[in-house]
Amino acid sequence: MSANLLTLEGVHTHIGAYHILHGVDLAVPRGQLTMLLGRNGAGKTTTLRTIMGLWHASQGRVRFGERDITALQTPQIAQLGIAYVPETMGIFSDLTVKENMLLAARGAKHAAQMDKARLQWIFKLFPAVEKFWSHPAGKLSGGQKQMLAVARSIVEPRELLIVDEPSKGLAPAIINNMIDAFAELKRSGVTILLVEQNIHFAQRLGDTVAVMDNGRVVHSGSMAAFSADAQLQQSLLGLAL
Repeated sequence: MSANLLTLEGVHTHIGAYHILHGVDLAVPRGQLTMLLGRNGAGKTTTLRTIMGLWHASQGRVRFGERDITALQTPQIAQLGIAYVPETMGIFSDLTVKENMLLAARGAKHAAQMDKARLQWIFKLFPAVEKFWSHPAGKLSGGQKQMLAVARSIVEPRELLIVDEPSKGLAPAIINNMIDAFAELKRSGVTILLVEQNIHFAQRLGDTVAVMDNGRVVHSGSMAAFSADAQLQQSLLGLAL
């Protein structure tokens, strides 16, 4: 079994006339949390969307475990055990929290058929999901919606969780809750790939880091080593952690 659960090899992505990714090489180790960092416009979100088949690579290869998923459609990729939480969260505002969760629980037709033990585990990670179970999701705060989005993505067991900027716009207390939840998810064996701009968030959670610039990964290694090298941070991100 490969040490990496997800691997991108020389991935190029075009969106219309625009060439966004220019040969991305990225490895996400099994059981670890990998941070994908970079300035705005570096290609981070495009990388996530290419992994999920929302945009297809025009060149290169995406592998999940030993399987080539480059040409698969998004539903096929999701069925392999990959969950994706986009930056927009994708919450169905007119549905209740319960209904949002039920939509993601493909093995259940009714709320009573959802895995009760797993729901209790999720409620401990995200108490707001239980508290607002019967409320319209559109009435939740931004932080509560983000909790719901992540909770919905793990309502069934997943091997890989991909999340785009989970702390964006959240209050510090909610960010700390998110950090604790992702740490628990990692302990449970879930492999995680996060795009994140909050440096505190990245430092506390990351095992490995990849930094993107101009549609390429320009640095990869351990998060601890990257955090300790202010000169490298300055050259790649334009700031020191």
